[in-house]
Amino acid sequence: MNDAILIQELELTGRIGVTAEERAAPQRLLLSLTICPRAPFLQVDDDLGRTIDYAEICAAATAVVSTRSDKLIETLAEAVAAELLQNFPIRLLCLELRKFILPQVKYVGVRITRPAGSV
Repeated sequence: MNDAILIQELELTGRIGVTAEERAAPQRLLLSLTICPRAPFLQVDDDLGRTIDYAEICAAATAVVSTRSDKLIETLAEAVAAELLQNFPIRLLCLELRKFILPQVKYVGVRITRPAGSV
């Protein structure tokens, strides 16, 4: 089963950075998700209640990022993944989180893949 819901480049604002100075002001972040639901799309039958509401996913991810102040982007990515895996019927989650802190690169980021039950 390879059915997946894609959310590309959800724009977020969060406090992230090793130094207190870097965490002092919220930074622009981009979150991209590939979500493999527990139920295949063939079973959805055009019923939102049988699938994963991507608006709710976006709201949950936004809430996590807006309430944290982490030093490492890796830590923040794990927190978002844990929230989504604990509260939605997800079989497999692939998450990419980007930040724009170094002037000489387009972005820095992390990518993690977590199956259900891993957190």
